[in-house]
Amino acid sequence: MTEAPPPGPSAILETALYVSDLAAAERFYTETLGLPVIVKVEGRHVFFRCGNAVLLLFNAEATKVPPPPDARLPVPPHGMTGQGHACFSATADEIGRWKAHLEGRGIAIEADFEWPKGGRSIYFRDPSGNSIEFAEPRIWGF
Repeated sequence: MTEAPPPGPSAILETALYVSDLAAAERFYTETLGLPVIVKVEGRHVFFRCGNAVLLLFNAEATKVPPPPDARLPVPPHGMTGQGHACFSATADEIGRWKAHLEGRGIAIEADFEWPKGGRSIYFRDPSGNSIEFAEPRIWGF
């Protein structure tokens, strides 16, 4: 008899984006989005606290290298190439304020619209070209 699978995950704990210029990305996520740095390894990664989750930014090339056999933390290679996407939760009022803030910093808003079933999203790019979104949780029925 096969054991029943565990229940599905309750939340996303961390999400990763891969960047071409780690220093520029760190400045963008701290100075523009206001995320606090919690862990940083020069040239490899910088991690940010985001509510009850963590945003991981990796230098893609550095994460393609396998850890040494005696590594204390044997995280397997996971680098990728190309632009990714992350969406931050925000209320309708917060989205309006974020849009004004971003435009005030010269950051172009690529899209700003209401979803057919309700909820607003705005989209813009980070310095590495990743698609970043602020959206109302109700776009997913939350």
